[in-house]
Amino acid sequence: MKKKVLSTILAGVLALSAFAGCGSSTEESTDTSAATKEETPVAATEEAVSAENTESTDTAAEGGTIKVAASATPHAEILEEAKKILADEGWNLEIKIFDDYVMPNEVVESGEFDANYFQHIPYLESFNEEKGTHLVNAGGIHYEPFGIYPGTKSDLSELADGDTIAVPNDTTNEARALLLLQDNGIITLKEGAGLEATVNDIAENPHNVKIEELAAEQVARVAPEVAFVVLNGNYALQAGLLRCKRCIGLRGIRFRGSEDLREHHCSKRGT
Repeated sequence: MKKKVLSTILAGVLALSAFAGCGSSTEESTDTSAATKEETPVAATEEAVSAENTESTDTAAEGGTIKVAASATPHAEILEEAKKILADEGWNLEIKIFDDYVMPNEVVESGEFDANYFQHIPYLESFNEEKGTHLVNAGGIHYEPFGIYPGTKSDLSELADGDTIAVPNDTTNEARALLLLQDNGIITLKEGAGLEATVNDIAENPHNVKIEELAAEQVARVAPEVAFVVLNGNYALQAGLLRCKRCIGLRGIRFRGSEDLREHHCSKRGT
């Protein structure tokens, strides 16, 4: 029941524009940016989701404590808004901020936290496969842009031979970065390369760009040292790259996403 309550409240918070973003300025910029977005789920264990599906919705008013691991921006910010609403319903929401994409899943797997809120489904599935964890989607919440942002260069037309572009190094997000670079004509990937693509799948690299693979939380920090960075929406927000004026300045740089790339609330299987 905790996850159902949390998912419902989070969806309500966003529906009420508690997290409004850039408003009309963002909408205007997406026409020239061809922007698409990733959806974030709330994640939990399979046991948790299964158990809650057998409970009566009448228990929603029972109250209690919900512990959620989240990225700082925008996930924890959204949760802070949800916390106020949950308190009125008798629920205490404890929010723990993590700066990486590994620990939030590990603390849910261990049972220390009820759920997390920071990732999309392809990353969740890849993490389960690689780590042997038992996390499941407990509800899709919102979308975030995933894009290319200026480093030492302000426009893709300025890209020079041998320039460096920083990308996330986790399986699904590195693939998304490479696909986005391909969309913008910077590289060409081997036929069939999808959400498991790596630098080894680059078939053509006419500018001989160097792809610097870093932990996702490190990518924005190297922007002063590389031509461009390609990164997740939450880290772009945290670094100030998704402010309205900044978005307008990125016209012509495209984002890539899909329905599966919605940010989800996730928990552990069966607890």
